[in-house]
Amino acid sequence: MPIQVLDQSTINQIAAGEVVERPASVVKELMENAIDAGSTAITVEIRQGGIGFIRITDNGCGIKKEELPLAFLRHSTSKIRTAEDLLTVSSLGFRGEALSSIAAVSQVELITKTSGSLTGSRYRIEGGEEKGLEEIGAPDGTTFISRNLFFNTPARRKFLKTETTEGAHVTDLVEKIALSHPEISIRLIVNNQSRLHTSGNHNLKDIIYTVYGREDRGKPSPSGGVKRNREDLRIYRKAGDRPGKQKF
Repeated sequence: MPIQVLDQSTINQIAAGEVVERPASVVKELMENAIDAGSTAITVEIRQGGIGFIRITDNGCGIKKEELPLAFLRHSTSKIRTAEDLLTVSSLGFRGEALSSIAAVSQVELITKTSGSLTGSRYRIEGGEEKGLEEIGAPDGTTFISRNLFFNTPARRKFLKTETTEGAHVTDLVEKIALSHPEISIRLIVNNQSRLHTSGNHNLKDIIYTVYGREDRGKPSPSGGVKRNREDLRIYRKAGDRPGKQKF
């Protein structure tokens, strides 16, 4: 086979594979974007383990209408401008690959509004191809919807696990992020049922009780049968707590 330059669609799908491995990868990237946007409340909704449907809603700064198409281009970012910025970057993401990678392998709809705008914007892109941009009414913040993950790459989709397993990965990820950010109210909805809801009151103890349960007796987790026990909690506290803080 002779050497040739790959077409842009193939390049985008290959690049997407470095960022998006499963539904939990999508949720991770979008939650980190929401945190970087200054959100104080984030809602994660999934159906079919996140394979069929993911929706992340936040109350962050939003994206300007004129910047939406640019946001889905590879290496477009608001986090850095030059290589020197890498020495001081404090955001969770900065490479500018997340949105383009997700859009390359799913059907994406994004609704967003900045606080200074009179109206919101709705942008649709499927498999990397722009489908529409329009003005709509929307609250401040961003709602990102991903449908039919890997719809255009069936070879990759077949390597996903069952919907239950993929959903468990999403649940575990959201729990970890909630534990890391007690200042943000985080809600998880799985197949229209609420699985997690933290208050965002900065109280780490409340979140630990929400995730592990007050009794902490190794009860099965609703994420997929993963058992929690005191050893899990002890390891977390040793790694994350400061001496004299968050006494139980």
